[in-house]
Amino acid sequence: MKDVLTIGEAAARCGVATSALRFYEEQRLIHSQRNDAGHRRYPRAVIRRVTFIVFAQKIGLSLEEIRAELAKLPDNRVPERADWARLSSSWSRRIRERIAELERLQLGLTECIGCGCLSLDRCRFANPGDKAARRGAGPRYWMTGATTMP
Repeated sequence: MKDVLTIGEAAARCGVATSALRFYEEQRLIHSQRNDAGHRRYPRAVIRRVTFIVFAQKIGLSLEEIRAELAKLPDNRVPERADWARLSSSWSRRIRERIAELERLQLGLTECIGCGCLSLDRCRFANPGDKAARRGAGPRYWMTGATTMP
């Protein structure tokens, strides 16, 4: 088994586009070395890091948060199960919040999400005079999780 991967090999193994690897490298989330021809070569450990990045993005971590989490991993060895467990232990709350948000979305698919359009004849978020606009742009009731107009 090779110790290093080309960008194409790493992308195929991680299930991401080569452009994603370039972007992650540009964002200082992963690192590569260059061979004599200037081509990127990734250590096999990049597979775990990219998998971590993809998973962290799916649960809603920003790139800055991901960078901070990855900075906690050891540079001198491949991260182990305990390293990953330490990083992911604080994510339970965030995952529960995301699940609750998706459940609200599922329940509200046919109802008003507080956009202020006033086009639904049976809106549980009465919005006469577009009162929701005072709360800011976008689907304000949805963003705050409100179930009634204040």
